[in-house]
Amino acid sequence: MESADRRYGRTSRRPDGASPARHGVTRRGLLLATAALLVTTSGVNARVVTKVLPWKPNDAYPVAPVVPGGYLFFTASEAAVVEAFVDRLIPADDLGPGAKEAGVTTFIDRQLTGPYGGHDWLYMAGPFSENPLPSQGLQSELTPRQQYRMGIAALEAYCKATFNRGFAELAAADQDKLIAGLEKGAVQLPNFSSKTLFTAIYNNAIEGFFADPIYGGNRDMIGWKLVGFPGVRYDFRDVIDRPNQAYTLPPVSLQGRPAWGER
Repeated sequence: MESADRRYGRTSRRPDGASPARHGVTRRGLLLATAALLVTTSGVNARVVTKVLPWKPNDAYPVAPVVPGGYLFFTASEAAVVEAFVDRLIPADDLGPGAKEAGVTTFIDRQLTGPYGGHDWLYMAGPFSENPLPSQGLQSELTPRQQYRMGIAALEAYCKATFNRGFAELAAADQDKLIAGLEKGAVQLPNFSSKTLFTAIYNNAIEGFFADPIYGGNRDMIGWKLVGFPGVRYDFRDVIDRPNQAYTLPPVSLQGRPAWGER
């Protein structure tokens, strides 16, 4: 096994074959020097914390339950487009209600008014790759708010030029065909990427359909009931010893469930 000095390169040989001189650099010395630099650098406000925590226990970002009704970001016409769009992505059928009944449009609206809408917690300075790899993640200077506002306007302009009516007024078959074209990039929207608009609404629709109802979507836990998800029930001891049996208890959200308030 190599020594620590050899692993960290301090005894490696020079190109001429001679052994380099030791400089006395150790990890301990490096850490001490770094600590001293942090304390003495101008502009740094250092403080000594003793016998108390430098943070508040259980400090978090509590969720403010979404109150349905009206829109905070979308205009009435924009909301109608999104409502029609998500209704075709997840339509009501014999398995149960769809995205419209689940309040997905309200979920998206409230998300766009919060930190997600402006990518407040993401690094948004360039450069941006024009042909990013999947591993590179977000590569757009547009925030979700900008994507929706610009994308919906471009979609409406396309629909009125092609069909002489807005997206929400199209027949369901025409909406489905148009959405498929947006997904494939076959539909050329004016001054906006069709794939960008499709991806934004598609991803947010899925999130809204399956997110906890506290965020405004998944109303009455429609999505959870569809897939049999139990939600955030705190205790499964009564069923954990009964594998391969159907779970029959109703799902529970972060706010509990209405039946708990009944007397």
